[in-house]
Amino acid sequence: MGTITSLMDIAQQALRANQEALNVTGNNVANQNTAGYTRQVVSFQSVDAVTLSGGTYGSGVMASATSQRDRVLEQQVQQQTQTQAQSGALESALQKIQNIFGLSSTTSSASSTVLGTAIDSFFSSLSSLAGNPSDTATRQSVLTAANTLAAAFNSASNQLTQVSTSLNQQVIGDVSQVNSLTKTIASLNTQITALSPNADAGTLEDQRQQAIAQLSKLVGLDQISTENNGITLTTSGGAVLVSGSQAFALSTTPVGGTTHILAGVGGQDVTSNLAGGDLGGVLLARDHQLPSYQSALDSLAFAVGTRVNQQNALGVDGNGNPGAALFSLPPVPIGAAALIQVATANPKAVAAAGTGEGSAGNTNASALANLSTANLVNGQTALGYFASFLGQIGSDTAAAATNNSAQQTTLTQLTTQRDSLSGVSLDQEASNLTQYQRAYQAASQVFNIANSIMASAINLGVQTAVN
Repeated sequence: MGTITSLMDIAQQALRANQEALNVTGNNVANQNTAGYTRQVVSFQSVDAVTLSGGTYGSGVMASATSQRDRVLEQQVQQQTQTQAQSGALESALQKIQNIFGLSSTTSSASSTVLGTAIDSFFSSLSSLAGNPSDTATRQSVLTAANTLAAAFNSASNQLTQVSTSLNQQVIGDVSQVNSLTKTIASLNTQITALSPNADAGTLEDQRQQAIAQLSKLVGLDQISTENNGITLTTSGGAVLVSGSQAFALSTTPVGGTTHILAGVGGQDVTSNLAGGDLGGVLLARDHQLPSYQSALDSLAFAVGTRVNQQNALGVDGNGNPGAALFSLPPVPIGAAALIQVATANPKAVAAAGTGEGSAGNTNASALANLSTANLVNGQTALGYFASFLGQIGSDTAAAATNNSAQQTTLTQLTTQRDSLSGVSLDQEASNLTQYQRAYQAASQVFNIANSIMASAINLGVQTAVN
């Protein structure tokens, strides 16, 4: 049968188990605001029973703490974090581009923008010239408007280039952060494998998951669980970032004016294979959206400059000579917006007269002014094409904002679902404290009773001050 000693031992185990439970609960409360902390719960297990003299007796209790972790849900949060970070980075880049042209949610008219106003003013100055072709001041106004137009094209193109440069710097910064986090994750892999290869690693695993969550904001990841509680991480394109205790750093290099990302032995260019996270959004904006906008702007500048030059060449300038080019342009549209300039400072270079009219004619000035309603670019007028261009930027930005909002909503839902399992609830912890406190007090009472019985037995029932 059980003995007084075994009763005292059982009470002692109960005290230790409930002390452990109180410690775990206190730790949960202390870490309620710690980023990445996963709530721990205590599970109690009875110690194997013993059989004495034909009777079976319990041998006490054991307590152990485990983290409330759902690995599938954690990976869903990580994947959604990557998607939301990409859409957020793309929206931010597109808003910068939208700001270049003075667009907003309430203002999208081409005529209200700097470049749209410059286009309109240039053709208006040609209309004024048609009404007064001999006036030097009116001719000078045409050159002034032409210079304003060229400067507007130059400014818009340069600002697009600045956005691209800014995105290149963002790529470099993101890669640096990725490399720092992969080193941290590899180091935590080593510690977890050494200390807890077959079970949840508690705080160390919280730290690793927090680092992976931060990494997910930067780049798209695939996560693979390995033996000994390790993790292998690769980019969404398959480049290994972490394998066990090893971290494989990314690097950057300039290629054709843009920053490319290299990975693996020999520095394989993985730029086009990266998606997800801030890097994915930045690369999408820099390598796909920006080039298309720059190309459209170049096409507009080249078309306007070329058609004006062609029409001016058909007329007679103020000196009675055949008209020359008013704009200097590259031979092809590429780079036209950045390079377009007014080719002359002489107001008489504007060929207002038609052939045979003499220098005081206005036929060619009317033809130049009429280019405002001619289909210059892709079957559209200059302002019509520019309006379509702005509409595309506005549409792309609005779509990115809508997508980012939807992705954020989904991420919030998943995060709430995870936190309901893994986060600390003060109400629950307060209830647990009360429960474990009472259990501890009860175990203490059992120990005191066993101690009194033992003292009575030793003293043969005689009351004594010595227990």
